[in-house]
Amino acid sequence: MKYVVLVSHGLFAEGLFDALKMLAGKRDDVIAVGLHDGQSADEFAQVFNQAISQVTSDDEIILLGDLIGGSPLTTAMNVIAEHQMSQKTLVIGGMNLPLALTTVLMKDAFDQEYLKEQILNEAHGALKEFKVVSDDEEDI
Repeated sequence: MKYVVLVSHGLFAEGLFDALKMLAGKRDDVIAVGLHDGQSADEFAQVFNQAISQVTSDDEIILLGDLIGGSPLTTAMNVIAEHQMSQKTLVIGGMNLPLALTTVLMKDAFDQEYLKEQILNEAHGALKEFKVVSDDEEDI
């Protein structure tokens, strides 16, 4: 199985997981873990380790983190390395809802390299300025 694992500071991963359930339905292949305020990296590592306990060496992980270089993502990568799953893990930082949704919906349809291209394109393409245009002129 391919698991999508969301990690973040605070409740972002859990909130994103909740939004994914609204859009993609309840999924057993999505895991969300946040580094809560006041929690140490070691405590987060224990919680993360427990959260991925169902992942086996036959599985793959797509790890999405909020910030590249942030404690949640680096700690999660360390735990994954301890499980000797680094070679079976695709890691992407800067997660957002379009990226996560594309990942969840397309993960089983493509190989890792093509999937990576697709989800990065989707994430970049979703960043746009939203302009409100008003028609203040009255019809004469």
